[in-house]
Amino acid sequence: MPHSIADHPHPEMLHDDVAGVARAAEVLRGGGLLALPTETVYGLAADARNPQAVARIFEAKGRPRFNPLIVHVASVDQVEELAEVTPVARKLAEAFWPGAMTLVLPSRGKVADLVGGGLDTLAVRIPAHPLARKVLEAFGGPVAAPSANPSGRVSPTKAAHVADSLGSKVDAILDGGSCTVGLESTILAPDLRAVRLLREGGIAREAIEAVVGPLATDLTPGRVEAPGQMERHYATQMPLVVGGEARSGDLVIGFGSAPGDLTLSAKGDLLEAAANLFSVLHDADRLAMARGAERIRVTDIPEIGLGRAINDRLRRAAFQANQ
Repeated sequence: MPHSIADHPHPEMLHDDVAGVARAAEVLRGGGLLALPTETVYGLAADARNPQAVARIFEAKGRPRFNPLIVHVASVDQVEELAEVTPVARKLAEAFWPGAMTLVLPSRGKVADLVGGGLDTLAVRIPAHPLARKVLEAFGGPVAAPSANPSGRVSPTKAAHVADSLGSKVDAILDGGSCTVGLESTILAPDLRAVRLLREGGIAREAIEAVVGPLATDLTPGRVEAPGQMERHYATQMPLVVGGEARSGDLVIGFGSAPGDLTLSAKGDLLEAAANLFSVLHDADRLAMARGAERIRVTDIPEIGLGRAINDRLRRAAFQANQ
């Protein structure tokens, strides 16, 4: 039996080996919470069919119950067991799965009700991370896994971020190193008339439009149709501002030729900046507090390609940090 939170004061640390994968699957089968590495960010994983386990995700994160979760599976066959896969959804799946794309599809009602946040749709993806795939295959079922951090805070891209932010609220942490993409998945709703972009993410809009044509972005203000749409999200502990001229009391995060105390990418590489974003925000928080800085200021990022997803995260972080 997996340890429960009451059994241990710290999460069990698992490694990228046969024993670690087997133990991770055992934790999931026993209704436990597992911090799982993916190529995007670390997820707080639980058996998506187990209502009690899913409820523990919301409790551990302090996540609103109306905010749906993404379900991770190992194959398109498993997706089809859980949701209706339309022809355009299949086209997207063939192009981008396994990978950093989530599809919001009509649900078949095969997972715990809490997963969908009260909606009749299901957000689902097939991750590309080799260790995540090994665990999903060993477990053999759907896994609900939002980011493994307190709701509204900076997402984790290292096992240490999870341990620092959630501690004993998670039963086990599977350490798979740093996440390579570093941004949560792009979320799409392939409706009958159009493919709607619900969240910018690890796959740039241009790459998706090359496959299915222009994406619709006419979202209803205030309506949550998928994870990551909350206006307040990704907040640092220190106030954060984006752009503008640096002032006394700022800890600056640079980009490209713009210098800073830290940088997202000295080369001005958006792929590198995306992979570094959350890790740099974690580091900036600690450094700003240690120095007694008044705020974190992030240099302007170009609004192209992955820059859109980076700016989306920064705008939401700045919104909450300055409330």
